[in-house]
Amino acid sequence: MLRCYEHKQYRNGLKFCKQILGNPKFAEHGETLAMKGLTLNCLGKKEEAYELVRRGLRNDLKSHVCWHVYGLLQRSDKKYDEAIKCYRNALKWDKDNLQILRDLSLLQIQMRDLEGYRETRYQLLQLRPAQRASWIGYAVAYHLLEDFEMAAKIVEEFRKTQQTSPDKVDYEYSELLLYQNQVLREAGLHKEALDHLNNYEKQICDKLAVEETRGELLLKLERPEEALEVYSRLQERNPENWAYYQGLEKSLKPGSVEERLKIFEDSWVKFPKGLVPRRLPLSFLTGEKFRECLDSYLRMNFSKGCPPVFTTLKSLYTDKEKVTIIEDLVVGYERSLKGCRMFCENEEPPTTLLWVQYFLAQHFDFKGQTSLALEYINTAIDSTPTLIELFLIKAKIYKHAGNIKEAARWMDEAQALDTADRFINSKCAKYMLKAGLIKEAEEMCSKFTREGTSAVENLNEMQCMWFQTECALAYKAMSKFGDALKKCHEIERHFVEITDDQFDFHTYCMRKMTLRSYVDLLKLEDVLRQHPFYYKAARTAIQIYLALHDKPLTDDNKESQADTENLTDKELKKLRNKQRRAQKKAQLEEEKKNAEKEKQLKNQKKKKEDDDEEIGGPKEELIPDKLAKVENPLEEAVKFMIPLKNLVRNKIETHLLAFEIYFRKEKYLLMLQSIKRAIVMEPSNPWLHQCLVRFFKKVSESAALATAVRTVLKQEISRLFGESNPQSFNKNYLSQHSSSIPHRLAGTYTHTHTHTHTHTHIPGEACYIVFLYYHIQFI
Repeated sequence: MLRCYEHKQYRNGLKFCKQILGNPKFAEHGETLAMKGLTLNCLGKKEEAYELVRRGLRNDLKSHVCWHVYGLLQRSDKKYDEAIKCYRNALKWDKDNLQILRDLSLLQIQMRDLEGYRETRYQLLQLRPAQRASWIGYAVAYHLLEDFEMAAKIVEEFRKTQQTSPDKVDYEYSELLLYQNQVLREAGLHKEALDHLNNYEKQICDKLAVEETRGELLLKLERPEEALEVYSRLQERNPENWAYYQGLEKSLKPGSVEERLKIFEDSWVKFPKGLVPRRLPLSFLTGEKFRECLDSYLRMNFSKGCPPVFTTLKSLYTDKEKVTIIEDLVVGYERSLKGCRMFCENEEPPTTLLWVQYFLAQHFDFKGQTSLALEYINTAIDSTPTLIELFLIKAKIYKHAGNIKEAARWMDEAQALDTADRFINSKCAKYMLKAGLIKEAEEMCSKFTREGTSAVENLNEMQCMWFQTECALAYKAMSKFGDALKKCHEIERHFVEITDDQFDFHTYCMRKMTLRSYVDLLKLEDVLRQHPFYYKAARTAIQIYLALHDKPLTDDNKESQADTENLTDKELKKLRNKQRRAQKKAQLEEEKKNAEKEKQLKNQKKKKEDDDEEIGGPKEELIPDKLAKVENPLEEAVKFMIPLKNLVRNKIETHLLAFEIYFRKEKYLLMLQSIKRAIVMEPSNPWLHQCLVRFFKKVSESAALATAVRTVLKQEISRLFGESNPQSFNKNYLSQHSSSIPHRLAGTYTHTHTHTHTHTHIPGEACYIVFLYYHIQFI
């Protein structure tokens, strides 16, 4: 029975269970009942599984097997805390059970119970000192607890036991040495790390990592001459790596701009075709020297035909003087190439002018001069109507100008030029979603998704989060809150899956000795929800839940009934016919969808029957209507907010969204916490100003506050607002920011909500325009 479970032959395992339980003497045998439950759980029969396992546990409370099985069941449901309790109970009855200790250690590292993990790994080391994983697991425990010296000692003790000849190439031993070196560096033992690297260099396979690490260590030990030799070798190996030039600069320690430039001039001689040594000086040069180096860099790129040249120079656009020089040079190139097809002496091919115009279109688009940017890109398209990059830039110009429909049309033109290009296909789909063309975007993506399933389902399966994020925003703009929330929850599930997927690596990385990557993975998982995809999805979901709390969705039938009361008989008949046609169309579409779903379900069912490795039941289906009509929207918003508060504290929006939630929940101290954190980041933010005044007003109007809370709030409000009232505070804000439209709008909006009468500082038409701007920017 146990062998069948281990080999995932679940149906055979159930036959053996039946044979044991069929005997009247053993009908209530606890361990067999528990194993039967565990097997049924693997076949998706969760309720029956829990019932059997609990029954088995009641019949044999002192069995480590029953407790272990109950822990495995809880683990399959992601109830890791409960599973840990079960494993600890199992260890009471069999304290030296290796399998239970291993399973417990996996859950402890998954839950980041690092102290517990260290203790469990120590037990495993005592029980199996000859096993490699016992030593490595114990060392990793100390490493994660930041006791680097102890971790280094454990790895060294283990390394001494490894019988490896100096000439033999052993990848796993090489990884162990590199991991040991990483631990020494993190412990701050730079000299020891360098000696270690020099001693075992021959046995390390990753020669590039050795050289790069040596360079870093020599710089930290202040041995610049030796570091210079290392970085010179690395530069010859890859002259396009920015980090190697930074290493050269730190080694040579130039005292002036001229000395710094000399480093790169030497590289121009060594690598005449190198672009990076010509680009890097542009960041620190100014004036005529900047113009001279930029001129050389641009000519190389334009003659060569290098599309990403604008992207490489974009970081220079914070300096107005440099922007003027770039514009003068490139406009001069265009004039010269149109006149005599030359930069100076040599005649250039026609493509050089094309790339100059391509650059100028991006340049003027970045500066906000849309008509000029369009003029340049149209000229380039007229000369070369088959170059996809030109259409991409034209679409981008329209997007930046705010005409997203036109942008999507031009992106579609670009896609039509090369239907086999997945990048262009994805870009086109993204622009269509921004334009609200959801069906068209799905059709566009279906060209590259798996046949037999709908594009949306396949993209969800592939965790294609850019598509789902854009879909959520498109649905939100159309006020289809249920569909938007479905996409947000799908993204949330992806992050949960990514977190759960690390489970497999806890044993794999120990076995394969990929320890540096393993530690990096654990650190990444700790901050996973910092990712922009999660942030966008969480922000969208919170905004929708706030809107649903303020104005819950009502029954459509009641609304339609109210609308038809004022119609004439003729208009009513016309409306009914229209509704019937729409209903019939919707019914046909629904039938078509159902037929497709049925087909997919049959395929899935067949796949499940063929594959006995399928574990756990299906996930709860996300139904848009159900999501949009949630009972407590604010509680759902809080679930998305918690990871943002923990991991995305550097964005003011996080704290302002938190304020909006707590404002509606009337949590005064949490409101105060949110606005205090926001003030530190951007005290004059328009949205923050609104929040401050609303908070001030809410506190002053609230009567049912505890004495201690009121005392704290009074102190903090006097510190934030001084002795002023909301009206005078708002008036001061308006006078301080009279030249900024978003600030004036925020002040005016707040002014109308703190007075009984309406008083506006912005003319009606302008107010409407800035309201739209403000709505896009902040809401």
